[in-house]
Amino acid sequence: MYIEIKRAVNIDLQTIHDMAEVVFRETYKTILSPDQMDYMMEWMYSLPNLERQVSHGHTYYIAWAEGKPQGYLSIRKDSVEPDGTEVWHLEKIYVMPSAQGSGLGHLLLETAKQHVKDNKSACKARIELNVNRNNPAVGFYRNQGLRILRQGDFPIGNGYYMNDYIMGLDL
Repeated sequence: MYIEIKRAVNIDLQTIHDMAEVVFRETYKTILSPDQMDYMMEWMYSLPNLERQVSHGHTYYIAWAEGKPQGYLSIRKDSVEPDGTEVWHLEKIYVMPSAQGSGLGHLLLETAKQHVKDNKSACKARIELNVNRNNPAVGFYRNQGLRILRQGDFPIGNGYYMNDYIMGLDL
């Protein structure tokens, strides 16, 4: 299978939205209530909110396999720690259900790592991501070398919370 990962541009935001309608809902169908799912889909994946994310420093990439979109990621520079370590937040990384287990998640994570290496201005950098504590992807991230740094329950509005691990990978 031929895979190409390309940096997304504004015209690709509809493709990201369409993929999220499938993969986000599939990922969280047994973890989130239908109302919270709808709230989060609007909050994270409506076209105006995707455009706002891009205007606030999110960089999206789309993985294409045989000409079809099969996954995506979003990453942004988050902060600089007192020791000078740049912290980059991997906001989103999803692989379509039909492509899971194909190695595409690994390739997307490698793309995120390369993006940080190409764009960091400090000697040290770390990628962090939030992962729902009940998401089986925690095992995938551990296998990729990430470790649990901390956990929390983060209010996202409308009375909903994200109950996450924050996982990290030093580069």
